Formats: sequence, C-alpha cells, structure tokens
Amino acid sequence: MAGLAKGLVFQRIEKKYMLSQEQYEGILEEIAPYMAVDEYGLSKICNIYFDTETDELVRSSNEKPLYKEKFRLRSYGIPGQEDRVYLEIKRKYNGIVYKRRISLTLREAEDYLLRGVRPEKDSQILREIDYFLKFYQPKPKLYLAYDRTAWYGRQDGEFRMTFDSNIRSRRDHLSLGFGDEAELLYDYAYQLLEIKAAGAYPLWLTRALTRLGIYPVSFSKYGTIYQKEQAERAILQQAAVTLEEGVLGVPQECIPENIEWKGEQKQCLPV
Repeated sequence: MAGLAKGLVFQRIEKKYMLSQEQYEGILEEIAPYMAVDEYGLSKICNIYFDTETDELVRSSNEKPLYKEKFRLRSYGIPGQEDRVYLEIKRKYNGIVYKRRISLTLREAEDYLLRGVRPEKDSQILREIDYFLKFYQPKPKLYLAYDRTAWYGRQDGEFRMTFDSNIRSRRDHLSLGFGDEAELLYDYAYQLLEIKAAGAYPLWLTRALTRLGIYPVSFSKYGTIYQKEQAERAILQQAAVTLEEGVLGVPQECIPENIEWKGEQKQCLPV
C-alpha cells in the first residue's frame, strides 16, 4: 500500500570474515547440517549511501569509534518506481549493531530523501530518520551493490550467516532504479562472511571457524571503498607534484637536451 511506512528493528552482534575460495567451500560443508539457504537464494543487494558534504559519516566510521552510524537506501534487486525499498539507519555501539528501517516504494523514498516530500504515514522510526536528515543534511554519495547468499539456523531462524561477493560501486547515477553496473572493489575470488547473532555462537560453528583458520576482520564496504579512493587520489596528487618538479626529479628550468649524465647522477647544464 502506497504511503505505508512499516518499521523494523534489529539488535545483534555482527562479525565479518574475509574468506578465500577454499575457506568458503570448507565452511559451506560445515554449516550444511545446521543451516539452510533462505527462500531468496542468491540475491542482489543494492544500496545508496548518504553522507554529509564532507563525508563526515564514513570518515568517522573509519576511525573506529565506540559509536558510529550510517544511513542508506536499500533494495533487493533493481527496483521500479512502485517496488519496495528500505530506508535504514544503522548504528553500532560497543560492538552491538542496532538497525532501524522502514519500507516505502522507491518513488516515495526518493520524494522524501531528494525532494523533501514526507510520507503520509507516521512511525517512531520515520521520526528518527526525520531527525537524522535534519541534523546531518546528508546527500546521496555512493551506489554500492553486491551478490549475497543468506543462510539461517534450522533450529534458530534469527541466527544468520551471509556470504557477499562482487562488491561494486559508482559515484554517479545515484539511483537504485538505474541498474547495478559499477566498478568492482576486488578482481579476485572471495566471499565476505557476516555472522549475525543475538548471543554466543554455537559450539559447532566455533570449532569449524578455528579448524578452517577463519578469523574476524574489521571491514566496512563503504569505508573500504572510501579508503581505496583516497589512496588512489593521493597517488595521483603525488604524481602531479612529481611532474611539476620535472621529469626524473630534474627542475623544470632544465631543458632535456641540456641534461648531462655522470654515472648514476644527473646534472643540469646552463641553458
């Protein structure tokens, strides 16, 4: 129903693990007796991440503070204007993840986030999003998608494991409806495992992780992409500085034909 702002609240511990192909195949064998693939199977997760003009949220998150938060618009697959999408505030405090989200159509979500047209229905979560938008005044900054297979516990449906691959992103065409064509973060085979639990891991899983040499990593998709972009920008800036200083460190006032080499040393002769 158009205008319906359904709210969902999640509170859990989330840990991430970067797996090689061999580790991925091994953990699938271990979890098969205890877990099952959810009804969607392999699915495409698409997000628009919102941030301030100065990227305050992702910069703060990368500093690994005790408390951090992010805001995104998410869809499962590429949505049409009347398909359901999710507005999510994701907060993390002292290792516990709190995710609050509402469901709207893509048209309603974009009207709200980009044009300030508030949905007709009301909820506590929507009011929290109102405050977040007013406080940060965020803008769409990054499209981020990946392919996911989700598993749930046969005895405990709230215990979940997800495997993500083909993480990709773009800085233009920041709409979920545009499609998922984007630049890959990595060009090799991997799986990003996320384990989502309300409490302690079952013993069989702890043993399996240890046996396969799988250990937690600190990894944020948005944060990693931002860091990669910053590193690439720094390299380009350094290259530009080097070019300004002259080829091979020779001052610009030196003309190439006036460079005399003496062994490993170069000397600029008078012009």
